[in-house]
Amino acid sequence: MSHAPSEGRFFDQPRAVWAVAFAAVVSFMGLGLVDPILPAIAQDLDASQSDVLLLFTSYFAVTGIAMLVASAVSSRIGPKRTLLSGLVLIVVFAALAGSSSTVGAIVGLRAGWGLGNALFIATALSAIIAAARGGVGRAVILFEAALGLGISVGPLLGGALGGISWRGPFYGVAVLMLIGLVAVTFLLPASPKPQPHEHTSLLAPVRALALRPVRASAIVAVLYNFGFFTLLAYSPFPLHMGATALGLVFFGWGLLLAVFSVFGAPRIAARFGDLEALGGAFVGMTVVLALMGALHASQTALAVLVIAAGAFLGVANTVLTQLVMESAPIDRPTVSSSYNFVRFTGGALAPFAAGKLGEHVGVGIPFFLGALAVAAAAVALYAYRTAFRDTAAVELDEILEFDTTTIDPQPLVPAHR
Repeated sequence: MSHAPSEGRFFDQPRAVWAVAFAAVVSFMGLGLVDPILPAIAQDLDASQSDVLLLFTSYFAVTGIAMLVASAVSSRIGPKRTLLSGLVLIVVFAALAGSSSTVGAIVGLRAGWGLGNALFIATALSAIIAAARGGVGRAVILFEAALGLGISVGPLLGGALGGISWRGPFYGVAVLMLIGLVAVTFLLPASPKPQPHEHTSLLAPVRALALRPVRASAIVAVLYNFGFFTLLAYSPFPLHMGATALGLVFFGWGLLLAVFSVFGAPRIAARFGDLEALGGAFVGMTVVLALMGALHASQTALAVLVIAAGAFLGVANTVLTQLVMESAPIDRPTVSSSYNFVRFTGGALAPFAAGKLGEHVGVGIPFFLGALAVAAAAVALYAYRTAFRDTAAVELDEILEFDTTTIDPQPLVPAHR
């Protein structure tokens, strides 16, 4: 696997790639956008923190479930139409969420937002890989750069607009995503309408979990994302900060995540190896979450640890995504749908569980549980290490026995590493 693309040509990409990347930035803003305004929503709408954290649960749960149909939709209407459909849904539901007056309504509208997000995310990475120059490694780094930038700018925008009104960030995303919709419409080339023999079965992402590399990726990812989503969703409450201050803290977190996604991860993986880099990131994240649980009473310590977590998350996101895309011996849209279905659906439990534990058991308990989940991800990574290291050798028997007719019309060839 190549890790360090030549710097001179890294940004030399077609306009279509930048159009999708911009839309991806805005899409990923939705992950951290509501962080700075969670306490304000709880206060203004007289809701508990566990009620407000359902904004994350509904978003992630629907995103994960919708991943099951995303590849099937894309194989029927084409990647570009799928991307545009997702963008339209995000624009509509983000705007409606900003106009709502109850937490229940916002939770429901965030679910619709998650549906649009699923259609977009499941297709965006494949679209960037198909259009980008420099191979899968460079495309994944571009995608993770968009993720990191979106996650970092999201809280900053949320804090700035949330300082005026908690409704502002929702309207802001709707406007920015509308710009992304226009860019993708005019800059991404139209894809030919898929033929019937190219249609992907609705069950393809579920069937893909029978393949060991996909199953391994999903198990590792869902455990890791439980810790990720715990930090992302729950941290604003024990920090006890206003919207602007929270926006700055999570901006620092997202900025560090972006830097390590683009620049740190390829170099660390090249020096130590993919699995070693990913395992090290998991260990670092486990330590950070455990310290957050122990030091939650110190606002300064908690803020510093939130920001520091971005470095480990940046490495983990990039290396894990590239391992998933290059290890699985089936088409990438199906892999993306299967992998994201498991990690988002499972991770959706983390925010709600954190809210309940924080309210009824102890403020630091959600962080300790998140640390335990990420530690389990490291153990699972070690247990499944052969699924990533030598896909062709390990999976040959499974591939030959696997019913591929409902997954991919293309020849089933393991990705070259």
